[in-house]
Amino acid sequence: MAHRGQEAARRRSRRVLVRGRRVSDRTPGARRPSRQGRVVAELGRPETPEETAARKAENSRNHRARQTVNNLVFSLLATVGVVILIVLVVPRSDEPLDRAVDWMGVAAEAQQSRPETLVSPDLPDTWSSNYAEIRSTGTGGVTSWNVGFVTPSEEFVGVIQGFDADPTWLAAQLNRSIASSVTTIGGLEWTVYDNRESTDDVGNVHYAMSTEVGSSTIAVFGTGTVDEITTVVEAIAPQAALNASNGDE
Repeated sequence: MAHRGQEAARRRSRRVLVRGRRVSDRTPGARRPSRQGRVVAELGRPETPEETAARKAENSRNHRARQTVNNLVFSLLATVGVVILIVLVVPRSDEPLDRAVDWMGVAAEAQQSRPETLVSPDLPDTWSSNYAEIRSTGTGGVTSWNVGFVTPSEEFVGVIQGFDADPTWLAAQLNRSIASSVTTIGGLEWTVYDNRESTDDVGNVHYAMSTEVGSSTIAVFGTGTVDEITTVVEAIAPQAALNASNGDE
């Protein structure tokens, strides 16, 4: 009877105490089952090794992309900061930028390459010039001396002196304006073009005067008042008269 009780006790207990801890009585040398990969919700199953590698590679690419965007943002912010710093540090003047042209100086330099006397009016300080130049590719291939002025009334007056020009060239410069009268200024005869009441598109030729002296055809035109245009004509008339001999050469 005692033997049977001991056998039953051994059957009920599947574990034995070894050195103060319990161990399983499974067969020695048996391997534990391998741990399964984590279950992915989208797949409903554990990842395969290939899927795990692909996921890690994608995460790495996304991380690098985020770093690139962040670097671009930081670079842009740094550039903007430098620009703001330059604007704040560089001294600025409250005075308006003077872009006036020294037309008399330009005329003196250009005169060295022309046999004709270039007209260059001596005007009060209330006048300024916004251009002064020789143009060699004008209408009909005519070379011309050109000066533009801003008048005391903030209007425009232009002076053009064409060399060996014909009537077609002059008509083009004055936007096909029709002569309205003739006047004499500085001993020269000037043709007057009065477009102030015209409904035609005459551009900036609201009023003009022209004359021919020697090989030079000279016109003064613009949006300035009649007095302002007359002032320029009176200033250049003595210079224009010096070209009378050029027509005989």
